[in-house]
Amino acid sequence: MADFNLTGETIDLFQLLKAAHLCGTGGEAKIMISEGLVTVDGEVETRKRCKIRSGQTVEFNGEEIAVKIRGVME
Repeated sequence: MADFNLTGETIDLFQLLKAAHLCGTGGEAKIMISEGLVTVDGEVETRKRCKIRSGQTVEFNGEEIAVKIRGVME
């Protein structure tokens, strides 16, 4: 599982996939989300602009991302 450090309170799901290098472009990320290929906390998520917060886990293509706020230890 990889960590992703937020710089703000939230990030849109499609932006997270792009920023974490799981998709090459935001457009590609939006397609993968709309096809039901992404889960957030174990549930399929089809909202491209779903707000992802610290403490959530996103999974796509066999990769898991643990979202955290930069500088905060959990």
